[in-house]
Order: sequence, then structure tokens, then C-alpha cells
Amino acid sequence: MQFAYPPRKRSHPPPFRPRSALPLLRRSRLRTLILLIATIVGGLWYLSSSRSKPSYQEHVPSGSPPVVVLTVVDSTKYTSEYIQTITYNREQYALRHDYETMVVKLFDYDTKGAPQSWGNVIALRHAMTLYPDARFIWFLDQNSLIMNLDLSIEEQVTKPQKLDSLMLKDRPIVPPNSIIKTFSHLKGQDARFIISQDKAGLVMDSMVIRNGEWAKFFAETWINPLYRSYNFQKAERHALEHIVQWHPTILTKLALVPQRTLASYTGTNDEDSYRDGDFVAVMAGCQPQGPNSCEEQSRRLIQQLITKYGAGAEQKG
Repeated sequence: MQFAYPPRKRSHPPPFRPRSALPLLRRSRLRTLILLIATIVGGLWYLSSSRSKPSYQEHVPSGSPPVVVLTVVDSTKYTSEYIQTITYNREQYALRHDYETMVVKLFDYDTKGAPQSWGNVIALRHAMTLYPDARFIWFLDQNSLIMNLDLSIEEQVTKPQKLDSLMLKDRPIVPPNSIIKTFSHLKGQDARFIISQDKAGLVMDSMVIRNGEWAKFFAETWINPLYRSYNFQKAERHALEHIVQWHPTILTKLALVPQRTLASYTGTNDEDSYRDGDFVAVMAGCQPQGPNSCEEQSRRLIQQLITKYGAGAEQKG
């Protein structure tokens, strides 16, 4: 069988036609080009979106109300009459200065197995949430009475110039021999936490915190589960002394003031004992019941308030 020969090639081939430019690009180069375009588009989108969204700014309390007077009461140990007396004292004081009062029950707060007294610190953090625009939170223990109703907390301690004149600088946090001392260069305008001390350590019965982001950090550090679960001898008080001494972020904002500025003790005869005209009387060591009860001691102090301010200083039944 014979097969036909293939046709001869033409002596004049058609002219050369170059391929399109796109197929000449290798796949790797095409991928690089796509990534470059995507990067440019993404960068332009990020810049435009960042300009449209304001940067984070710390919330600055407006000062409405200027001060919240916080007291935590234990209704399981103290009589309702005593708690009414304490509450009325705060309300009368707040009314004179356009402050707010926050009186809450100790057992409303879950301490997760820690001593129930930790509820005081949890309540402090709660107050910051309920009153974000309050300029100051003044924690005042249930065993205390405000004795000078005319004196505002600003006049007494929080105005920067006043605080500058009161601050105890280069003073041991836990007397007499603590190696950690208050800062010597702190200015009143920079202080965020104002507290006094007695011969044993810091006095939690009456303390003032400037509200804001630092205050939240401070309260949340204090109630950290690690500290609550640690067996401090005096629970939250010793925990406070620990964090103040070993956390520079807290120590640098601490203003230590003389005890009678915020917390004069009754029933003592030393230089820090309560005297007529003092701002706050703290019934140190009083008991819920018995002859030395807080209620019994408070009657003498209430009588002093009635003598000075009239019958309106006494809670009516």
C-alpha cells in the first residue's frame, strides 16, 4: 500500500506575529503584581478609616456629682436603727454640698469564699461603675460619723493646694520601720488616692479616690483573686498595704495625710484622738452589740451634732 507524501512546506512562511504581553508575564510576576495592588488598596483603606475614627481617649469625669459618699453596712450584725442613723448622717452631709450617697449592704457582694469584708472593696469598684462622672469617691466606714457637716471634702483635703500642705512625704507606709516610703516629689494635683495612717498602718475607714481609669485599675488590682485568696491577717487592709508598697504605679499616686484630716479615733487619748470640730469621728474598736457597741458610742456623737446643728442632725424614727 502506498501513502501520499506530506505537502511541501511553503518557501515563504507568513510573517511573525508576537504574542500578547500578558501571557509573557510569568505566573510569579503576575502574583507579585496582584499582591502589590492589594497592599496599596489596603493601605489606602486603612488610612481613610483611621482618619474617620477618633483615637482612644480616657474618660474624664465631668464632676456630676462632685463626690459620692460610699458606705457599706452589715445588716446581719447591726440594728436597723443604727444603720438608719449612719445613712441619715451621710444624706444630711451630701445634701449640703450637692453630693450623692451610696449606702449598700455588705452581703450583696460575692467575695468568692474570701472574708466578707472584701465586699467593701468590691463596692468601691461598683461605685465607679454607677457614677462614672463623679470626680471623687469617698469611702466612709459604717463605724464613722461626719461631725463637721459644713466642711466640704474639697475644702478639707482634695483641692491641690490644700493637699500640698497636708501631704506627709518620705513617710513609711507601715510605721515605724517600713523601707517603702511615700514619694517626696508628688504634687497634690497628681495624687489619685488619699488616705491616712495610724500607728499600725493605713486607715481604711475613711479614704478618697479620684475617679477615672487609674481608680478602676487600682480597685481591680486590690480585689484581684490572688490577693483575696491569700490569707492576709487583716484581709483587705493588709492586701492594700502590700500593693501600695510593691506596686510603684499605685505608690506614685498615693497621698498620705495626717490621721485627723480624715479619720479621728474616738475612745483614745493620743494626738490622733477625736476633738470637737474634727471632720470625721471613727469609732475604732466598737462592737456591733454590747456596752461598747457602735450604736451606744454613736449616741454621744449624735448629741454633739444636735447641739451644733439642731434637731435636724438626728434621724427621726
